[in-house]
Amino acid sequence: MWGGRFSSRPADIMQAINVSIGVDRRLWAQDLAGSRAHCRMLIAQGIVGAEDGAAILAGLDTIQAEIEAGTFPFRDEYEDIHLNVEARLSELIGEASGRLHTARSRNDQVAVDFRLWVRDACDRTGEQLKALQRALLDRAEQHAGDLMPGFTHLQTAQPVTLGHHLMAYVEMFGRDAGRFADARARMNESPLGAAALAGSPFPIDRHATAADLGFDRPMANSLDAVSDRDFALETLAAASICAGHLSRLAEEIVVWMTPMFGFVTLPDDLTTGSSIMPQKRNPDAAELVRAKTGRILGAFVALSTVMKGLPLAYSKDMQEDKPPVFEAMDALDLALTAMTAMVAAFTPNTARMAEAAGWGFSTATDLADWLVREADLPFRQAHHVTGAAVKRAEALGVGLEQLPLAELQALYASVTEDVYKVLSPEASCASRQSYGGTAPEQVRARIAEWKTRLA
Repeated sequence: MWGGRFSSRPADIMQAINVSIGVDRRLWAQDLAGSRAHCRMLIAQGIVGAEDGAAILAGLDTIQAEIEAGTFPFRDEYEDIHLNVEARLSELIGEASGRLHTARSRNDQVAVDFRLWVRDACDRTGEQLKALQRALLDRAEQHAGDLMPGFTHLQTAQPVTLGHHLMAYVEMFGRDAGRFADARARMNESPLGAAALAGSPFPIDRHATAADLGFDRPMANSLDAVSDRDFALETLAAASICAGHLSRLAEEIVVWMTPMFGFVTLPDDLTTGSSIMPQKRNPDAAELVRAKTGRILGAFVALSTVMKGLPLAYSKDMQEDKPPVFEAMDALDLALTAMTAMVAAFTPNTARMAEAAGWGFSTATDLADWLVREADLPFRQAHHVTGAAVKRAEALGVGLEQLPLAELQALYASVTEDVYKVLSPEASCASRQSYGGTAPEQVRARIAEWKTRLA
């Protein structure tokens, strides 16, 4: 397809390092879409005759049917998806096929194909994130009032509800969806028509091809159009952050499933056993979701390294842009699907969680707050008194709610019986009525807001 300048074929090693059809064959649908849009524009502009244009479009339809049927002859000798399609088109319709590449280069061709693929991937990921959020919302609504310990430093901090805890991930994944939507909006400009790097002398209509392919506008600089891979990097950055959120939730499932926690169980079909220990139920799905983070973040680092220091415009280095993106988005797709299944299927041990909600003097802050409200102590002094109360309760082997009134009054004389109304985990949760707090009413209000947003 490009051999007129050369007197010999590529060496075997050149062919081995240069061929990419094994990777970029995934772009076939986008390549055909870009070629159709380009052909229609060439016909409309009078650059290609109607008869040749119709033959090209019919040939592209035949190629699509062959690919969908699994009969298309993908061949390494044609190196990439673009040349494979072009070669097959030549076999099907003859000389007219050569007119398709008028006013176009493989540089803008691959740029538009890849941009279309990544745009589709952002759309798919957005829908998957919504499905995961809906699963989390359903579980949060079921457990909006079920107590569990909230943690800082993985140490018991204050009582919260399971619904409140799950809603934190709804917020995280909502931001992830926003990042993919932002990336999609920024990438929605068409590089088609930039040709090799300098634009085209033919009277092409780049606005027409952009509109045909669903882009908002053509890219405004031909050099930037063929050399930009920001859209792929931004998508990988969003994927890396999303994978981090998935990994955090996966880690919690792993921890919660340990006998020491005993907070949740997963069904048999989402766990595995051991080849030697018959009692084991391993949360392998969660562990593998957690592990995908490394692969996805690695893809971002890989593509960043490829693009670092490349002069304008196109360099063959950029052939290495697609493997990390394909691998990362495949991994994220699988991780989101697996996590959605786990969220929908886990069974919480609400009694165990509620019991643990009171461990570790988790209502100590409530005592300090009571001293501020009812005894007019400055918070720092109330904090000191409460610390002393925790120390005394620990010495006596009781919880704060079991510490005798006389002991509390020995630390601060103004303490009354009313203090015991705030020292239970239930009372602690119910009191957190600030916007976004863990009070069940607040949790249910946030659930209602998110249901409206996702609808």
